Amino acid sequence: MLKLLLASLGDLILSRNALALENLALRQQLLVLERTNPKPAFNVLDRLFWVALSRAWSGWRRPLRLVKPETVITWHRKGWRLWWKWKSRPRDPGRPRIPYEVIELIKRISRENPTWGAPRIHGEMLMLGYELSEATVARYMIKRSGRPTQNWKTFLRNHLGETAAIDFLTVPTVMFQTLYVFVVLSLDRRRILHINVTRRPTAEWTAKQLYQAFPFDEAPRFLVRDRDGIYGYEVMRAIGNMGIEDLLTSPRSPWQNGYCERVVGTLKRECLDHTIVFGERHARRLLMKYLDYYHGSRTHLGLEKDTPDGREVEPVELGTVKRRPMAGGLHSRYYRDAA
Repeated sequence: MLKLLLASLGDLILSRNALALENLALRQQLLVLERTNPKPAFNVLDRLFWVALSRAWSGWRRPLRLVKPETVITWHRKGWRLWWKWKSRPRDPGRPRIPYEVIELIKRISRENPTWGAPRIHGEMLMLGYELSEATVARYMIKRSGRPTQNWKTFLRNHLGETAAIDFLTVPTVMFQTLYVFVVLSLDRRRILHINVTRRPTAEWTAKQLYQAFPFDEAPRFLVRDRDGIYGYEVMRAIGNMGIEDLLTSPRSPWQNGYCERVVGTLKRECLDHTIVFGERHARRLLMKYLDYYHGSRTHLGLEKDTPDGREVEPVELGTVKRRPMAGGLHSRYYRDAA
């Protein structure tokens, strides 16, 4: 390119005849080049030169020999498109990325509120200061089939004060017999309302236990139970007579009666698994002692580390810490001695 500029300056100095002869010599050389290499390669600078020359000189087509004038025009149009593509490029290409914590929050809200759709969750996200579209919320929320409904956990939480649950557990005796323990649990404060032991559980016996657990007008509104065959016609009639709505769990779904299943496991792990039961009376006595500890001393995670009967906090100023054995020594109650 520098050589070309120097040659142009030299052309201004040469005489008109000498310039005409030099142009004739250059044209003859171009004819030879066309015969030997009909399609020479043009680099980027060559193309820019001819594009600029076409814009500055109206007679640029006359000396053009190696390419067609249409090719130079194509170069110009292609360069124009590239220029405007570069000039109009977005500063931050693509859609903005959604932070991971926002995605997790959308899933959490959708999981905790199964009846909420994308518009409702989107409104909640806007109130929390997140600027995003409703389509983004719909993309990341939990997908559900059918009509959205609350789950068992939500239902039980909304009706804990009016719901009870029942279940059976088995206990082996020293003589290899099997005892059946019937448990009635109030879901409000995890209180065991009634417990009894028998060797021959029948529908009549179970119905009698329900009447004893809910005397007078103390029956709950809902009763959660599984599909055990022990709950026969007499049990159904007793539930109906007390005005209780029977809530059956799905087949092979013990988690739907999770509160009572947890209590059954607690009775086994913390009491019955550590003793050898001689008979019904012995099992009943062991369970009564454990219930005294369970209701008044044992802290529960679901009750924010409180007890079903409620337990007052004893400040340090009351005195030293002492131990009281409970449930036959299996467990302990710690208290402060004011003396």
